Amino acid sequence: MTPAFARRTGDTSGTISAEPGTTDLAAPAGATSAAGPGREQAPPSGTGAAVAPDAAVAPDAADGLDGLDGPTAIGGAPAAGRGRGRGRRIVVAALRAVAIRVASALAVMLGAATVAFAALALLPGDPVSRLLGPMTTASPAVREQIREDYGFDRPLVAQYGHYLGQLARGRLGESYQLQQPVSALLRDSLWPTAQLALAALAFALLVSTAIAVSTAGRRPWLRAAASLGEFTAVSVPPFWLGILLLTLLSFRFQIFPVAGANGSLALVLPALTLALPIIGVLSQVLREGLERALREPFVVTARARGLSQTAVRARHALRHAALPLVTLTGWLTGNLLGGAVPVESVFGRPGVGSLVLAAVQDGDMPVVMAVVVLSALVFVVLSTVVDLVYVVVDPRLRTAAGVV
Repeated sequence: MTPAFARRTGDTSGTISAEPGTTDLAAPAGATSAAGPGREQAPPSGTGAAVAPDAAVAPDAADGLDGLDGPTAIGGAPAAGRGRGRGRRIVVAALRAVAIRVASALAVMLGAATVAFAALALLPGDPVSRLLGPMTTASPAVREQIREDYGFDRPLVAQYGHYLGQLARGRLGESYQLQQPVSALLRDSLWPTAQLALAALAFALLVSTAIAVSTAGRRPWLRAAASLGEFTAVSVPPFWLGILLLTLLSFRFQIFPVAGANGSLALVLPALTLALPIIGVLSQVLREGLERALREPFVVTARARGLSQTAVRARHALRHAALPLVTLTGWLTGNLLGGAVPVESVFGRPGVGSLVLAAVQDGDMPVVMAVVVLSALVFVVLSTVVDLVYVVVDPRLRTAAGVV
């Protein structure tokens, strides 16, 4: 051992001579040296191999051994350095991901608010006339007072800054026509629309998964029949499908209520109308993913264990085919807000769709602008949920992110 290494370990019994030209090991008392000049004396039997001078461990190299995995390092010190370093890297990566997600969310919200304000500013006509409506008989003095109260007489940049400031405080303005806070109107309309969207999404996921699992890799005629039904469901306009279901199941057979949102039965037909086009898209994507997964080697191993074809699809191949389904599900869920507008109108349901339709017809721009910002917020939340589901579904992403 070198003197430096002997000092680090506290062992000086077998120190190599540092004098030039001498290489004999300092033997224990009573040992005789048979080594000639320029040769190293072999240690006694049972004391271990000799350490050559060029194999001595440098102090900096010994320091690097402290981070090795295992219960102890050189000199008996605990090997916790590597674990601490890995923990710090995970924390830094998580904080960086959160910062990027927050920054992108703020950028999306700012862009949506800017687009909504620009649409309001570019509308033709006098904003006071839109606020009062076409049948107003207000005098010019009243009009000027309204213009001053709402800030329409200020420069456009000042109006934009005031709008962003109010939006940052959670104030969405007041409805021109209803004379109520927009936040209250959205709060009353959001839950019926959320019920409709969640019911449609759950029904679409269940049916599309069942269709894909039962037709992937099966007989060609069964797959062709499923594809025909999927293309038909995607091609039919939702409002026409809603009218057809309403005529058949409500007016003729009187199974479901005609309009309103009272009870769970009133939710069936609107949810089915929204879900059928989504079923057509999701089942096609999922079936293609399943057929690719069924050609992988792990399927042969699963079948060799005695699993049936349905068990292989449901327990093994479905998870591998789920990533495209998750991506498409997040995108389609965001589109449900737009699809709810005609569906809620056909079935006479309260919700954000009917609120937006009435606001557009009446020129109630604060409500329209608030719904645009709300749609951007829903998009940000769904994107975050999709990213989290990715990590749960695919273990490779957890390993790449340093989670496991």
